[in-house]
Amino acid sequence: MSVLFSPLTMRGMTVRNRLWVAPMCMYSVFDKDGIPGDWHLTHLGALATGGAGLILTEATAVNAEGRITDHDTGLWNDAQQEEWERIVGFVHSQGAAIGIQLAHAGRKASTYPAWGTEKTGTVPVSDGGWDTVGPSPVAFGRYSPPQELDAAGIRTVIDDFVQAAVRSVAAGFDVLEIHAAHGYLLHQFLSPLSNIRTDEFGGDLANRARLLLEIVRQTRAAIGEEVPLLVRFSATDYADGGVTPEEIATVSGWVHAAGADLVDVSSGGNISGVTIPLSPGYQVEFAELVRRTADVPTSAVGLLTTAQQAEAVITSGAADAVMMGREFLRDPHFALRAAHVLGVDLPYWPGQYERARWQNAS
Repeated sequence: MSVLFSPLTMRGMTVRNRLWVAPMCMYSVFDKDGIPGDWHLTHLGALATGGAGLILTEATAVNAEGRITDHDTGLWNDAQQEEWERIVGFVHSQGAAIGIQLAHAGRKASTYPAWGTEKTGTVPVSDGGWDTVGPSPVAFGRYSPPQELDAAGIRTVIDDFVQAAVRSVAAGFDVLEIHAAHGYLLHQFLSPLSNIRTDEFGGDLANRARLLLEIVRQTRAAIGEEVPLLVRFSATDYADGGVTPEEIATVSGWVHAAGADLVDVSSGGNISGVTIPLSPGYQVEFAELVRRTADVPTSAVGLLTTAQQAEAVITSGAADAVMMGREFLRDPHFALRAAHVLGVDLPYWPGQYERARWQNAS
């Protein structure tokens, strides 16, 4: 029996396998109102029929100013919640679990989408953009510098994360993930390269993690004890003076104690122009370090493209689950194919696709 296709239980829910879909931005809210639409239903629905265990949505902003682009999804009002309910319902009808990644882009907000335009960087207010915020007035590369969040602004960010979490549960999401990676707001607070504050939210690691920990604690209190809560980290900034894997392992232990159930370990995104040593599975070692030193369940991600790679990550003990992104874009039914490759006869093969089942699976 493949370990990759064994179930994983977190709190009050069980995911049918350990091959999960990583959050991937679609930049497809063309009305610029944060409301997911038919594209999101079709995209996420196909992944559900394709056999994935847990599907995480794209980074979904907890308020309007927290969007990476004006084409991002959000969850700060009733209309957005209602459309997410429709999508969640279909994913559930296919037997998959679905989680939402709650995010605030901080200094990397108000940018042009990654496709559909030749423009890049910060969208000026005169072109429909907005002023960005961050822990300190330190710009990301050539982006516009953010306004430093004051105490009232920090309280608003915490409240917006908590309220979005409450809406997520009301919409039926099985899992919530707090996005503290890839150079977005909570990562900006964690890194001394983007956080040069001298108050209780800056300085040593405990202070830099204070905002994230408060969001985790208040989110856990607001959503109760049954809903699994994940946190996504970047384990390194790939730059001198930035966050290190050892620091992220320490913070992982703290968020686990505060109510998080699993840490989703990625890397990079906070410093422009750095060299990232890309190779198949290049981030797995970070997930393994966190799992081993902090004794926290982890998921691994990063150029994992084959069933054999994913199986090896789990059997080696490096992580408890595997996240894939681009491979699921290439083949939304990759989980069905992976099960065949590993000799697993899935009991949840879609009936509509029965004629396409590989006959030698056993």
